[in-house]
Amino acid sequence: MTTSVSRIAAELADREAIRECLSRYARGVDRLDADMVRSAYWPDCVDEHLSFRGNAEEFINWSFGAMGTMDQTMHFVCNVLMAIESNVADVESYFYGIHRINTPDGKQDVIGAGRYVDRFEKRDDEWRIKERLVVTDWFREYSDSADWSKGLMGIPITPGGRYPHDESYKRIALGR
Repeated sequence: MTTSVSRIAAELADREAIRECLSRYARGVDRLDADMVRSAYWPDCVDEHLSFRGNAEEFINWSFGAMGTMDQTMHFVCNVLMAIESNVADVESYFYGIHRINTPDGKQDVIGAGRYVDRFEKRDDEWRIKERLVVTDWFREYSDSADWSKGLMGIPITPGGRYPHDESYKRIALGR
């Protein structure tokens, strides 16, 4: 199935707003910025995410509890396909999530990949997630992680942080 150029042109602002919402979600979960995650979901949403099923507030509590124990997380969202009908959009996007976790045996890297199968709704000229199903298509667990104290190829790094201490909150204004 293809979408005509004229239809994409007519939907361009809506499509970009949906992509921005997906990016807010990824940044919010990686920085543990609850307000940013909230801005991606309608309060009455339903998210089915691994073993979790619930609304936005319940998802924030569940996911931040787990990710708050991790040193770093990074989520990429790409390959976004959407079908928009009036104020509803069916959206499938691929994700790739990298997690540096703490275990009793030390640091471990875990990578997961799959798809967000979303139903978006547009309310008062704003698109947010109304329903989400997370489908895992691939994952890999490593028994170790890089020694961050040595830097990247021996070059010192500025590691990412969490809200509000991540350097990006001081340097750029995104939704604040």
